Amino acid sequence: MTTGVEIIEPRAATDLIRDADTVFVGGSGGGHGVPEAVIEALAERFRATGHPRDLTLMSVVAIGDWKDTGFNRLAEPGLVRRVISAGLNNSPRLGALARADRIEVYTFPQGVLAQLCRDMAAGRPGLLTRTGLHTFVDPRHGGGKQSACTREDLVELVQIRGEEYLLYRAPRVDVAVIRGTTADERGNVTLEEEAYFGEQLSIATAAHNQGAIVICQVKRLAAAGTLNGKLVKVPGPLVDYLVVAADQRQTYLTAFDPGYAGLIRRPDAALPTIPFDIRKVIARRGVLELFPGAVVNLGFGVSNGIAAVAAEEGIHREVTLTVEQGIVGGVPAGGPDAGAGFNYDAMVDQPYQFDLYDGGGLDVAFLSFAEVDAQGHVNVSRFGGLINGPGGFINISQGARKVVFSGALTAGGLEIEPDGRSGARLAREGRTRKWVRRVQQVTFNGPYALACGQAVVYVTDRAVFRLTPEGLELTEIAAGIDVERDVLRQIEFPVRVTRELRPMEARLFRPEPMGFLAEFRARPSARARRSRRA
Repeated sequence: MTTGVEIIEPRAATDLIRDADTVFVGGSGGGHGVPEAVIEALAERFRATGHPRDLTLMSVVAIGDWKDTGFNRLAEPGLVRRVISAGLNNSPRLGALARADRIEVYTFPQGVLAQLCRDMAAGRPGLLTRTGLHTFVDPRHGGGKQSACTREDLVELVQIRGEEYLLYRAPRVDVAVIRGTTADERGNVTLEEEAYFGEQLSIATAAHNQGAIVICQVKRLAAAGTLNGKLVKVPGPLVDYLVVAADQRQTYLTAFDPGYAGLIRRPDAALPTIPFDIRKVIARRGVLELFPGAVVNLGFGVSNGIAAVAAEEGIHREVTLTVEQGIVGGVPAGGPDAGAGFNYDAMVDQPYQFDLYDGGGLDVAFLSFAEVDAQGHVNVSRFGGLINGPGGFINISQGARKVVFSGALTAGGLEIEPDGRSGARLAREGRTRKWVRRVQQVTFNGPYALACGQAVVYVTDRAVFRLTPEGLELTEIAAGIDVERDVLRQIEFPVRVTRELRPMEARLFRPEPMGFLAEFRARPSARARRSRRA
């Protein structure tokens, strides 16, 4: 029986990729839904034959384990000519080629690329959005280019009815490589063991409608007609070739966790915890910004600890924690598995999660910072010789009603810890200042945020600030910290100190839980706050 799909080995799959092709690879960050067997075979073929050459690699999210896997495997001189992705933070080997100006690199917002897949599928010219205005992806500020040899403009500034928008051009794809869990003999693909859904359907549809090749890596095969049609996420007519990799992992870190797949719910006692240290102090101070019914995004880094603190305080069921990969509710995973989650209420396709974010559906967003400057601009995309890219940062920070940025005030040898009583103990100051006169790239634009009516807070290891029309203002200070020596002198620009400067709450710095539940429940709910705004 003719099925329209062919089962091939990983190496044979790479033989379908020709010199100068544009290859769109599905998957997210730390191995979530990544077709690693095909990526590895592509690297091996190039090392053996010198082909294919001059590829354009596309992905929605940075792909790799920060060392060796994913796109790190493809950082071979001559293999890649151009990269279009939300970032290179997971693939520092590609980042090194970009810094050396040996490849063209564009880093665009993760949500833009996720939604762009749908526009590509529908044959539209690109994605029209406000996301990215007045940041480094705005063509007036670089257009997302991350190496000197990157010249072509892929983003346009347009005006519609007197308002500014960005148009991200829809590229043509030659080969798409995605991943699922199970495929039947007709090429129907399910994702039942995956830690996220991503945009596999949109990528496959876009490639199919453009006449490109669609390759799907799966863990196992099933007989034709035996899969539950409601579980099929990519229909067979969209898939040309199947690669079976029985040993594919759920993420680079985790072989398989049934909680990530939504097959079990973890008891509260088994939810992740974080150690009592200064990072937990920062996460706790972030949690104090929450209120009942809030819809929340948790970014990578320090902010990710907010999920564990919310669970420890017993409020995680009374807010909706989300991550951009599509997890809604429950407790998002941390560390290298960030993007997955436990006990979630829903797992939605990533583009639809960004619809929620871009449309103003977030009450509070918790994000990290690498640099902050006098205008309240934040940089996470390029700093200290690293090309990270924005990931979902721009979508999230521009769409939320309140943004809470978190991180240590300085870096490089910093030694600071909670004193276990009421404040912080600073043993050694960091060598590197993170609050600088001018950020290297604007990933978040402070004045634009204020003009859009957003509230902006900066939580550090020793102090809390807020953004005002007059600039940054110091509002809280940890006990044991000297305002002048330990805060103001560590910032390269003047900061106003409010007359109502108060100490950071002592309970942040003690090892036992804060006891926040009763106070949290007494606060006005998200529904009440939205009604007041209306």
